[in-house]
Amino acid sequence: MSVDGPHRKRQRPQQRPASMRALRARLDGLREQVLDGRAEAVERQRALGKRTARERLDLLLDEDSFLEVDIYRRHQASGLKVSESRPHTDGVVAGSGTIDGRRVFVYAQDFTIFGGSLGAAHAAKIHKVMDLALNAGAPLIGLNDSGGARIQEGVPALDGYGGIFRRHVAASGIIPQISVILGPCAGGAAYSPALTDFVFMVRETAQMYLTGPDVIASVTGEQVSHQELGGADVHGTRSGVATFVHDDEESCLADVRYLVSILPPNNMEPAPEFPACDAERDERPRLAEIVPADLSKPYDMRAVLAEVVDDGEYLEIHEHWATNVVCALAHIDGRLVGVVGNQPAVLAGVLDIPASEKAARFVRFCDAFSIPLVTLVDVPGFLPGTGQEYDGIIRHGAKLLYAYCEATVPRIQVIVRKAYGGAYIVMDSRSVGTDLSLAWPTNEIAVLGAEGAVDVLFRRELAAAEDRVRLRGDLVAQYTEQLMHPQYAAERGLVDDVIDPAWTRAVVAKGLAMLRTKRKHAPRRKHGNIPL
Repeated sequence: MSVDGPHRKRQRPQQRPASMRALRARLDGLREQVLDGRAEAVERQRALGKRTARERLDLLLDEDSFLEVDIYRRHQASGLKVSESRPHTDGVVAGSGTIDGRRVFVYAQDFTIFGGSLGAAHAAKIHKVMDLALNAGAPLIGLNDSGGARIQEGVPALDGYGGIFRRHVAASGIIPQISVILGPCAGGAAYSPALTDFVFMVRETAQMYLTGPDVIASVTGEQVSHQELGGADVHGTRSGVATFVHDDEESCLADVRYLVSILPPNNMEPAPEFPACDAERDERPRLAEIVPADLSKPYDMRAVLAEVVDDGEYLEIHEHWATNVVCALAHIDGRLVGVVGNQPAVLAGVLDIPASEKAARFVRFCDAFSIPLVTLVDVPGFLPGTGQEYDGIIRHGAKLLYAYCEATVPRIQVIVRKAYGGAYIVMDSRSVGTDLSLAWPTNEIAVLGAEGAVDVLFRRELAAAEDRVRLRGDLVAQYTEQLMHPQYAAERGLVDDVIDPAWTRAVVAKGLAMLRTKRKHAPRRKHGNIPL
């Protein structure tokens, strides 16, 4: 049959393509709509005292540096009313920008869309940014404000969380990972911040827990508010989950910027350096005045820290948790260092379970990113008591011991005053591999304090003595003179030098310069088995 016959198919008229001007206008309109968000949802967010996801990114990143990815992403789920609403971005803004000119990757959950809940598309966007961060060797920052898994999507939402957790572990020790909690972070979502290096929280608006107040009330009958259960102060002082706690989003994000500005971008590149400040010739007479020679008198180790580091400036890690140990990032002669110090002003500076965990995690972070360690020692031992023993002080204390033994970065120990028993060993002693051990003339290194040692060694003699107090005093003096004098450990090569306190900063700076090219490779193995 001829194609020109009566049965020929009718051709549809071809539509003329829209002009480039029209296409551009349409795109601009859509983009503007996405960037503005729904006005009523934005107002509700602000009524809660919270900024929008994009406003937070404006505070965090350098101006006009943000490159967004997947801005038009929408979920593909169906059923249970989920298909009735398919907003662009799917509740998370993701991409890359700079902080002080240095590249970072970031995602910010958008509570104005589905309550920031995580579905398959939402998770895929986060996965993409995490992969980009790892491949580029740049820090990853997550701004968390989410109602949790998107119930309407079911198992795919849980699978999305699993992908996030796996990527956190893959990136651990390779790039710095920072979580910022600016709203709810509940259920399985809380494991994401727990796997990162630093967690920031904002008072009143941030909350993080595995099981919410309603479930707790129904299961145990216990009544507790969201803030009492998982607020910023709870995690900053009791659980140790929050590294930093702030009163508002502005100061919180400003501190995130500062932290990123001093950290190395990854484990293969050094941290930014500041100009040297002649620290190797810097005498600090006040150091000789801060620490009392009387071992029973407390003082603030942070005052010693401020005299040793550049300009007296440092960023304290976990400032309000496990306060009997101080951990801080600072600079000495322009180079980034990590400082660990016992705090005699709290519990006499003893090591307990929280302090051991806090210091161990910090030591491992510094070692992973090639940040030298300076350890300021004034420790009477581990905290005694059935509570500590039953809760596993042996295992938890071993975490700190393991961390120091494993560390390959330059390590300098400064024994400020007392260093007794196993706690002396754990605090980066010569025996566990410190590169340089220094001591002040006030140092006392021993298995026990003189009084305790005498009570054990001369128990029978003291029990039989007519003047027990006098005999005990004489024996304590003899024990101290023979076994605990300032040069005792130095004479045996366990301390490299006994130094004038005023020259601590200078000697530490020289030691760091000496160790700058240190190279020590770990033995080949899959991984060690840290006593978790």
